[in-house]
Amino acid sequence: MSSAEWRIGSSEANEGATRPDVRVARWAAEQHGVIATRQLRACGIGKAGINARVARGQLHPRFRGVYAVGHDALTQTGEFAAALLACGEGAVLGDYCAAAHLGLRAWDDRRPEIIVARAGGRRIAGIKVHRRVLDPRDVWIRGGLRVTTPARTLLDLAATMDLKTLRRLVRQAQAERRVNVRQLLELLGRHRGHRGAGRLRAVIADGPAPTRSIHEDQVLDLISRAGIERPEINPTLRIGGRTIKPDLLWRARWLAVECDSRRWHGDPLTQQDDADKQAILEAHGYRVLRITWHQAASHPQQTLARIRAALAA
Repeated sequence: MSSAEWRIGSSEANEGATRPDVRVARWAAEQHGVIATRQLRACGIGKAGINARVARGQLHPRFRGVYAVGHDALTQTGEFAAALLACGEGAVLGDYCAAAHLGLRAWDDRRPEIIVARAGGRRIAGIKVHRRVLDPRDVWIRGGLRVTTPARTLLDLAATMDLKTLRRLVRQAQAERRVNVRQLLELLGRHRGHRGAGRLRAVIADGPAPTRSIHEDQVLDLISRAGIERPEINPTLRIGGRTIKPDLLWRARWLAVECDSRRWHGDPLTQQDDADKQAILEAHGYRVLRITWHQAASHPQQTLARIRAALAA
């Protein structure tokens, strides 16, 4: 967040707001419900005035030098905005916090993780601060908050996240078109010495893998380890006036694999959609092989034998 983004958004707001509390309310409204001590002072409220408003429940301390205005039921974005304000000029959402703000994964209520460039400084209770110098190309503004780009977020997470979870996150990000292999390779070229570079490079070594579920990951990894020809992943087919997306497809072999799990395919509507998709594929010459989670997890060799037989048919 630049300093400009943390000021009242228009000259009209300053001119029309004669009472300090009106200024505070307008300023906080532009910052997802939070305000910093330095901003309260700019609105004409000193230390005694801040303490009085805290006592009356108008201001609610969130982090050191940062308050929620009016109530303390902050949204996730408000919580992140408060953490950025507490860390000062140039602070950026990073790691798990960035992943949550970008919608790459759910927030698990851990401490917000904020990246600052400067070394030293006091610790801030409730915030995990990372000291890093970020390339401007690796920072976005989303929802008014400074945050690392999806590619940079994945690189930073790769330093600490287990490989299986990282692979799922990278593939999901590709499936949702948040990031692509070209962007990740460009980033890796600029950050060869990063602790997560080797792990992230290993995840994308086989090229794009935009899987949509853990079960698709499971089957794709099984295929890769066995040295079987790599299929297309969630390709788009236009057949019979409908758009069909098989989970895995060997187009030249006219073979589609559907990865069925109880979580994603257990309700009647989904089952009917699956049946309709299979019927369309088969009516146009494709063979469809369905693989359940149990089959892939408990009988991997049998599953591989089925795939090899289908490919050879």
